[in-house]
Amino acid sequence: MKYLFEKFLIAADHGGLELKEYIKKNIDVDWQDLGTYSNESVDYPDLSKQLVDRMARGAVGLLICGTGQGMAMSANKNSHIRAAVCWSSASTKLARQHNNANILCFGGRLLDKEKALKYTQLFLSTEFEGGRHARRVDKFSENF
Repeated sequence: MKYLFEKFLIAADHGGLELKEYIKKNIDVDWQDLGTYSNESVDYPDLSKQLVDRMARGAVGLLICGTGQGMAMSANKNSHIRAAVCWSSASTKLARQHNNANILCFGGRLLDKEKALKYTQLFLSTEFEGGRHARRVDKFSENF
């Protein structure tokens, strides 16, 4: 399958480790895996920051923690990041089409592996629509 991105970053805390490994095994891209590598408890903001710090134009990220929320909240502290917690095909597709999301977040304790795989493939292959959405997305970088 052809994907829209040049660089693929992935990270998970202990709550998302199993799902991270499953996705890496089943989606054939050159993942840059930033950890964690064991079930030992780690702090998700550290992994999120590490991934965000490596994001560049043409890159996409996947962050997985127990719920996906913590990773998204910490990633979205950066003005060039648009991290989206997705739980369905519709939420995934619209996050890309309307919000130009560049990081996909999952809850490793909440989402079935096969669905996560499907949503990851959808995320990687869905284009941003631009147009009226671009104006709104540009406002994400402004100071509120």
